[in-house]
Order: sequence, then structure tokens, then C-alpha cells
Amino acid sequence: MLVSFASEPGRDDGNLPPVNIVIPDDARELDRDVLAYHRELRARRRRQRLMRVFRPFGRREHGGHAAILPLIATCVALSMLAGAMLSVITISPASAPTVPQSPGASGGPGELATLPQGTVSVNGRTVAVRTLVSSALALVPANCGCGTALRRLAGQAAAADVDLYFVASGRAMSQLPSLTARYGDGAAVAVYDTADVLGAAYHPVGLTVLLVYSDATAKVSRNLPPGFQLGSYLSELALPGSTIG
Repeated sequence: MLVSFASEPGRDDGNLPPVNIVIPDDARELDRDVLAYHRELRARRRRQRLMRVFRPFGRREHGGHAAILPLIATCVALSMLAGAMLSVITISPASAPTVPQSPGASGGPGELATLPQGTVSVNGRTVAVRTLVSSALALVPANCGCGTALRRLAGQAAAADVDLYFVASGRAMSQLPSLTARYGDGAAVAVYDTADVLGAAYHPVGLTVLLVYSDATAKVSRNLPPGFQLGSYLSELALPGSTIG
């Protein structure tokens, strides 16, 4: 539009009202207006797409507006179902229900506890139980029939360079020398728990193994199953139990 210089300032030849037009010095100052314009265009296109989707349901031959209600109800039901499934999938371990498991069910150790006070006999010498640190203590029951498991434990202890003790009390003490010689892989040491210190403290079930850390704390694995694997635990016994997660 041309503005006549002869006309009154701010008016053109058509005698239109004055228009306040501000031209910014920097074109970048118009970026926000441009973005707002494009947002409005996108919103308008979304509304048009929704109208195209729902327009057939508004026709008389498709039941008119009444046909939209079942569709809306279906969408709401699907959203609720998806939300419920997502909450189940993302439930945190702390809030999830837990099922108690026997430590021996998988061969893994149980809770950490300090070794009891008392003494045992090792190689004819009386030693305090709490001096048998950084080692594995196999509490062998009488007539255990666990030679294969003892041999497997001996192999894993040797691989981890960990001291291994076969411990027996009561009637099992008479069987201990032969078990140690036959299944100890030349590394296991026989320990006679004459006062049943360890048996009374840990109540062994089947072949039970105490994993003793350097600070005289121990974890117990009862009734070790076939094919158990304690190698990863044995390799940590040189550390204090308080540092083990």
C-alpha cells in the first residue's frame, strides 16, 4: 500500500484509519510469533483429522451421535487396562510381594551372622571357632551319603584358593577321617566339633556349608542341591563380611 506524502500523517489516500506498525530491527524477534502460528496450524490440523475420524459416526445411517458413545467407552476401557498392565510391569522390588526361600534351594548363602564362641579340635589341637576365618566349613551329618557333594565343594574351594574344613559332631565324627581322605581332594582338614558348637548354632540340614569371612562373620547354605555352585561366594571370603552386599 502506498502512502501519500501530501496526505495527513498516518493516513493513506483511501482515508483509512491509522495503523500502528512496528518493524523490529532484528527479524529474530519474530521467532516466537512464527512458532505460535505454526502451533496453531498443527492444532487446527489435529482437530480436522479428529473430525474426519468421527464424522462417519455422526451420520444418521450409522446411528448418529449415539454411535460415538460405545467407541468412547471402548477407548476408556482399553486405557484403564493398559494402565493396570503397566503398573504390574513396573512394580518396584521393594513393594513387590516376596516369597521366603530356603538358602539351600539354590545353593546360595543365607543371612550374615558372627560365628559362635567355643572351641573345636583341629589336627589334635583345640582352637577357637572364630579363628577359622576366610574359609569354608562343611558341617557333615552322620551317614550323609554326600561324598559327591563334598568332592564338588573341595574342587570349588581349591579353585578359589580357600581353606576347607570338614566338620563333624556326635556319631558323624567316627566317619570323618575316611570322608576327609576320600573326598577332601587332599586339601580339606578334619575338624571335630566335640561340644557341638557349630551344630547347635546353625542347625544343619543335609550337607550344610558355612562361608566364613575374614571378620569371623559367616553365611550358611543348608541342604546343598546337586550341581550347586559356590565359586563366586568363595572368592569373597578374604574380605570382611560387613563389606559384602
